[in-house]
Amino acid sequence: MPTLIAGIVAVALVYAALNIVKGADPKWLAKVIRGGGGVVTLAAALFVGAKGELAVAIPLGIFGAGLLGWSPFGAKLGSAWSGPFGWPGGKSKGQKSQVRSQFIEMTLDHDTGALDGRIVAGPEAGRVLDDFTLDQLIVLARGFDAESWALLESYLDRRFPAWRENAQGEGAGRSGGHDRGAAASGKMTTEEAYQILGLKPGAGRDDISRAHRALMKKLHPDQGGSTYLAARVNEAKDTLLRNHR
Repeated sequence: MPTLIAGIVAVALVYAALNIVKGADPKWLAKVIRGGGGVVTLAAALFVGAKGELAVAIPLGIFGAGLLGWSPFGAKLGSAWSGPFGWPGGKSKGQKSQVRSQFIEMTLDHDTGALDGRIVAGPEAGRVLDDFTLDQLIVLARGFDAESWALLESYLDRRFPAWRENAQGEGAGRSGGHDRGAAASGKMTTEEAYQILGLKPGAGRDDISRAHRALMKKLHPDQGGSTYLAARVNEAKDTLLRNHR
């Protein structure tokens, strides 16, 4: 019974924390959940141990310490929490999706949902987007084409959830008059489609559909994701499935 109560309390705390940090950076959120889970698990281990149930307390303590990185098993236990926002998501494959435009290359980590990007053209080529402040990115985007601006918006929505309201200066929400909802230029190649879905060439229909579903859960606009990236993921799926007909 004490163990059951401790489990219920832990679930309630995690649920409350998710509501509080909704919209936060996925990387930070994953760390918070792993750390909180470790603390709660250790507390449960101490509570159960005080009751004399050492057979339960010891494994709980080892698991909690591993989540906090205090044991040789830390890295393995941390990687097991591989679903969106750090929830257990089955076997982690370390898959990443890449979408590239004229000025930006964006990478989505399938395990954490983290979105990272770097500049690939222009005076700032080679620098990662995390190096820039919001105002700097808005100014930089004034020279972007429509597709690069749409890709940057996806990144801004993840890193600065309220950027559309808080961005200062001319250019917030647009770039040089370009339509931010513009579609990608040119027909998507098979190689691009594999990169976007995070698959290796030759993947089967089931793998394509599975990767598409997993990405859409993270990127669908109804879930607070990116309209542009969701459209690219759909296009990637259609491109690859056409080759399997």
